Amino acid sequence: MLFYALLFLGIASLWWCWRARDGIQVTNLTGKYIFITGCDTGFGNMAAKFFDKKGFRVFASCLTEIGAKELKAVTSKQLQTVLLDVRDSDSIKKVAAWVKAEVQPEGLWGLVNNAGIMGTPAPTDWLDIEHFREPIEVNLIGLINVTINMLPLIKKAKGRIVNVSSIGGRIAFNGGGYFPSKFGVEGFNDSLRRDMKAFGVKVCCIQPGLFKTSLTNPAKIMKEKEVIWNRLPPDIKKQYGEEYFQKDAEKKEKLSKICLNKDISPVVQCMDHALTSLHPHAHYVVGKDAKLLWNPLSRMPAVIQDFLLLWNRAEPAASHAK
Repeated sequence: MLFYALLFLGIASLWWCWRARDGIQVTNLTGKYIFITGCDTGFGNMAAKFFDKKGFRVFASCLTEIGAKELKAVTSKQLQTVLLDVRDSDSIKKVAAWVKAEVQPEGLWGLVNNAGIMGTPAPTDWLDIEHFREPIEVNLIGLINVTINMLPLIKKAKGRIVNVSSIGGRIAFNGGGYFPSKFGVEGFNDSLRRDMKAFGVKVCCIQPGLFKTSLTNPAKIMKEKEVIWNRLPPDIKKQYGEEYFQKDAEKKEKLSKICLNKDISPVVQCMDHALTSLHPHAHYVVGKDAKLLWNPLSRMPAVIQDFLLLWNRAEPAASHAK
């Protein structure tokens, strides 16, 4: 009995030490420079405002002039916006050169790779190569390109890189380019973390579940999917059945209502911990759906994953004709 009591006390002590260690923050961060991509809306927009209020000197990259103007109107004079399309290598190089001139001689403390798009999640045989190319270009190639160009500045400051991936980088729900792009982000993040360890640079990955942002607007996604459905060749439509689209839309809507996280601030809180904690986590799983469903499911055998994920899809008519 004494053994079990001591074991419990040992485990409790280790847990307490881990929690205490988790809360230790880096000192003297006020005025440090951080660069955030994708600040027009969603996580990036909230993060730019949050870190600006916290005293960081924020470079907020936006895709549109409207997004940059609206962000600048509600933040301090210290925050600077810049237009950046992460698909454009020349633009990335110019922005990196501008940032280098601004942060000399201390370097860049934080890079938050947040810019991303959903693309259209749909069965693979509905899609062409462009449906895969665009999400991969933005979510993966763009992220890598920005990182490579900012890396010398991060190494100089012995700073932090925070890559916003997705729980969709652990388990793929549908066809399309989004999930391959996020699986790629996970691989890049892990290899980069190990490469940078010797230089004192910490690399973290945030894996949000389904959050209510413009990226995951169910109505927008279904509208884009419907356009593809209406353009399908007759033989493909016949294989799926005329009622497939509507039935599948109804199932996805039900899942969205159950899983959708309306408060996006937990994602920004994870960014904050990754940038300010003395001991940041390698991975941050965020959202009730991610923690309770998707993350555990990603660790289960494929047969269980397939059963549960296919249960949430309408069945093609062709499957009844076997």
